[in-house]
Amino acid sequence: MSLRERAGRSTAGDDRSLRTRAVRGAAWSGVSSIVLRAGSLVVGIILARILTPEQFGVFAIALAVQSIVMTVADLGLSSDLVRSEEPERIAPTIATLGLITGVVTTTLTMVTSTGLAELLGSVEAAPALAILSLTLFLAGVSIVPYAMMLRRFQQRELFWIGVVDFVVYTAVTLTLVGLGFGVIGLAIGRVTAQLTASTLQFVLAGVRPRFGLDRERLRPILAFGLPIAIANLIAWALLNVDNIVLARMAGVTALGFYTLAFNISSWPMSALSQVVRSISLPYFSRTDDAGHAVSKLMAIGWALALPTCGLLATLSAPVISVLYGERWLPAAPVLAALGIYGALRVVFDIATGFLYAQGRSRPVLYIQIVWIVLLTAGMIMTIPGYGIEGAAWVHVAVSVIVILPMHLIVLRASGVRIRQVLRDALAPTLGAIPAIAVATGARMLIDEPIAALLVGGAAAVAVYGASMWSWGRRELRLVRSGA
Repeated sequence: MSLRERAGRSTAGDDRSLRTRAVRGAAWSGVSSIVLRAGSLVVGIILARILTPEQFGVFAIALAVQSIVMTVADLGLSSDLVRSEEPERIAPTIATLGLITGVVTTTLTMVTSTGLAELLGSVEAAPALAILSLTLFLAGVSIVPYAMMLRRFQQRELFWIGVVDFVVYTAVTLTLVGLGFGVIGLAIGRVTAQLTASTLQFVLAGVRPRFGLDRERLRPILAFGLPIAIANLIAWALLNVDNIVLARMAGVTALGFYTLAFNISSWPMSALSQVVRSISLPYFSRTDDAGHAVSKLMAIGWALALPTCGLLATLSAPVISVLYGERWLPAAPVLAALGIYGALRVVFDIATGFLYAQGRSRPVLYIQIVWIVLLTAGMIMTIPGYGIEGAAWVHVAVSVIVILPMHLIVLRASGVRIRQVLRDALAPTLGAIPAIAVATGARMLIDEPIAALLVGGAAAVAVYGASMWSWGRRELRLVRSGA
């Protein structure tokens, strides 16, 4: 056997091994998403029946600020470590940068918490924001072990960390809320859970804190990471600019209704995106056929997201009435619109993971800039006349008309066959239409919310499953074989 043949076999074997680890990691990530999202759903229902819409809005503001600073603090460091060919050599530099940004962002957020809360229209959020700032330090310290676990596809270990995080957060939060701590209880619960999770990441990753600053590697780390940090910052804004504008223009009670609807619409998006993010960057950065792989992953993601989000949109009123109670029904029209947006977000997450893996962080940044400008302008123009429902439809319009075409253009320039992407997505799209139609019919014919939810959901699942069974088996077989 020639040297070239042996090298070819070695490359093929490495790719199969990588694919096997990626599939196993995706499976564990999927289990994690299902279990933890189901648990979060139960906790959310309990909290919605204890807290008022105004309290929901106050915590949404505090969490929004914490999320934006968390995004900045990462500086794209974890992504660089995941894709690096020399992770052990750059780990001390990344750990040092993470520690510095964690300390700085925690201090600044805590000191300015009152001013930030006032700026966003809810001074009541200041104490919760000050407490939540501690999570920024914890996240900065644990960047290296978390990134190493992602790189190694240690999704089973991350699943158990997530379980412990959820148990701690639930126990602390429900206890403190029951004792009358209100929004402060939510913040303390989040910090306690983050401390536990960060400690476990070090233990299960087998990583000990190592600090240092390699000046030779500092510039390329920042050159790759800073565009990602800015893009992530804008991505955060995309998910929270509506909260900020609504808090200023419509008040925290309206924001509470909107936040509930947005959280529900994010169930499938968050679950599927967690699976995508857990494998896309480490897999796409090391496989020899990333362009073909992204097409298949998009098709499977779309096949799962579209019918799920479509059902949430169609059955929005029964879902909210049954799970959260009639006082939350003003959120139903918002959920009806955001269901469509949730499905598109899964596709965008896959595209972003592929582009990061290819080292193309700048195009992602440019897309995010266009996105935030259009979204902000649309919110400001729409909310005064159409309120929270108008804000939801702005998300949909901007995503469909502008952002989806921009992603497709950038993917095509990166070597992805767009015709293949569209061809692979056609079957799930056609299969979802009759399923959503059946659910719509059930909602219109059945007045009782529980019956409408059960009958409409079961009928839609049956119709979609029957139409997509053969397609799903074929696509999974192709993914496993690497075809």
